[in-house]
Amino acid sequence: MQKLTITKTWLAWLLALAGLMIMAEPIQAEDDLLPPQQLIKEVSDQIQRELRRIDYKVDFKKAVEIVDKYIEPHVDFDRFAALVLGKYWRTATPEQRARFKQEFKTMLIRTYATAYGEYADWEIRFKPIRDWNPKKKKVVVQTEFVQPGKQPAQVAFRMIRKGDEWKAYDVIIEGVDLVKNYRTTFTEEIAQTGSLDALIERLAQRNREALEKGPEASALVKPVAGA
Repeated sequence: MQKLTITKTWLAWLLALAGLMIMAEPIQAEDDLLPPQQLIKEVSDQIQRELRRIDYKVDFKKAVEIVDKYIEPHVDFDRFAALVLGKYWRTATPEQRARFKQEFKTMLIRTYATAYGEYADWEIRFKPIRDWNPKKKKVVVQTEFVQPGKQPAQVAFRMIRKGDEWKAYDVIIEGVDLVKNYRTTFTEEIAQTGSLDALIERLAQRNREALEKGPEASALVKPVAGA
């Protein structure tokens, strides 16, 4: 299978999920933003304000704490982790599920912090949500990420309503579905090692090493195209 390289376009999915952009320039008027879109903008503004106060390369752990603070409440990590592990989630013990979710979350949050620092000049434009209904439980939010001198990156992310809140649980960048790609990557690794515990320990080890090394060790898993 074709591997995607770590490029600015690939990193756009991180920015989309985290809402990490300089300033939202919606195709819709800002006052017309629908609740899922408005959530992205609000989270973006909050993260932007706090991360601008620090040098993320000097105080990377603080940057990770800031991103975690604002992202964790708005991402359905239970659903995200379950979809990524697929059949292995269904057979995993409660302890394995908890450990995997924590390490997977740590990996994503840390990479978001790095992505913001490296690609903070992205701007996002919201597209109208197709067949919007206030009673909808799930939506796909279509966006464009724009950077001066570059082709816009088409980014969509799936969101689910939980009570009165909207949460993200998957991102699609230029047609590449991150849930499916991580699932392919992790399934291949479990098949090679024969152990979900080995995968979890590998993620934990890489997370520990990356937090020590800082933002240069941001990307742990390269997505697999065509999953």
